[in-house]
Amino acid sequence: MASKKASNKRQRGAQKSSSNVFSMFEQSQIQEFKEAFGCIDQDRDGVIKKQDLRETYAQLGKLNVKDEELDEMLNEGKGPINFTVFLTLFGEKINGTDPEDTILAAFKLFDPNGTGFVNKDEFKRLLMTQADKFTAEEVDQALALAPIDPTGNIDYKSLCYIITHGDEKEES
Repeated sequence: MASKKASNKRQRGAQKSSSNVFSMFEQSQIQEFKEAFGCIDQDRDGVIKKQDLRETYAQLGKLNVKDEELDEMLNEGKGPINFTVFLTLFGEKINGTDPEDTILAAFKLFDPNGTGFVNKDEFKRLLMTQADKFTAEEVDQALALAPIDPTGNIDYKSLCYIITHGDEKEES
């Protein structure tokens, strides 16, 4: 019983340290991920290991899974895969969001003076005329959460944070 308490305490600590992952999903989605995690964690110890994956594959009818394939899956977690790590992995895959520094670097291309701002109208024009060519509706949707000052400039550092961590206004 003491080891179970310690295990739960460790898991809660892991959840606290990356609590923003829980804000990426609705409560019902988190519950579905918990059920999926429970199905994969065959020995119910709170951590997905190679044997858990092997047994899950066997239940799905795939019996000859290579060790390398299982190791590759486990290595995506960069450590033991508890529920928080499991949720984080799915969050990264589902959202497909680039790291914050990558997004910042892209915005800096439009800010040669390093002010931390890009002009909304100029940025909108570029999005609608370059590369993938957004529609006006897509641009408006993309900029809906953007912090724009009274002079029409986007605070792209704040926008990058919103893109990668979520908008606090959305959650309240």
